[in-house]
Amino acid sequence: MVRTLLARGLLVGLLAGLIAGGFAFVFGEPRVDHAIALEEAAAPAAEQAAHSHGEEAEVSRPVQKAGLFLATGLYGLAVGGVFALVFAGLRGRVGPRSDGRLALAAAGTAFAAVILVPFVKYPANPPAVGDPATINSRTLLYLVLILVGLAATAVAVATARRVTGDPWARGLAAVAAFLVPVVAAWWLLPPVDEVPDGFPATLLWEFRLASIGTQLVFWTAFGVLFGWVSDRAARRTAAPARVAAPS
Repeated sequence: MVRTLLARGLLVGLLAGLIAGGFAFVFGEPRVDHAIALEEAAAPAAEQAAHSHGEEAEVSRPVQKAGLFLATGLYGLAVGGVFALVFAGLRGRVGPRSDGRLALAAAGTAFAAVILVPFVKYPANPPAVGDPATINSRTLLYLVLILVGLAATAVAVATARRVTGDPWARGLAAVAAFLVPVVAAWWLLPPVDEVPDGFPATLLWEFRLASIGTQLVFWTAFGVLFGWVSDRAARRTAAPARVAAPS
């Protein structure tokens, strides 16, 4: 069964990654082009002269745009494999009994814990924004928030299982258990504000919307597709049991 779920996760992850790549190509790449144009316009004259003498970017923009689908496809494969293994561990133990509902719940939880939690504190930035000297520290802070999101999710699940009463009480307790460590981390971790003066606020906002939108499209497509395929597989498995025995 784990092997079947793993194959399902890989295939669905690849498809969801390509769907997300299409969204990023339409809504994200024009903002990247705009940001690169601003960066090149603000570059010193010496750098522009160097580019004019043949020192172009190692990877051209057309190649980068074509590679976008490769990147999102590989991302989908990796996420799909990990998700399938986690789903196999949760199935029948935590969450809804229906495979489809469990897939949607798990995908939504993963989006909130791994994507939304760090994004709120440290949103994505386009080219020309960010100091290259601080990339290691910024990456470390982002990873810390991912770990906080995962830990908060585990605490929320444990809290929901221990709270007795109606579903609303368990749900509110789980949300509170999730938000307390997350909000504390948002407050304690240092801010990162490296947007240069004069950078267009509209472009920055649109790029960040496209970035989080790409992740939202991926996780929505993945959760819906994985849940739909899982429900179909469960119905096919259960169908022989419902067939009446011959008289």
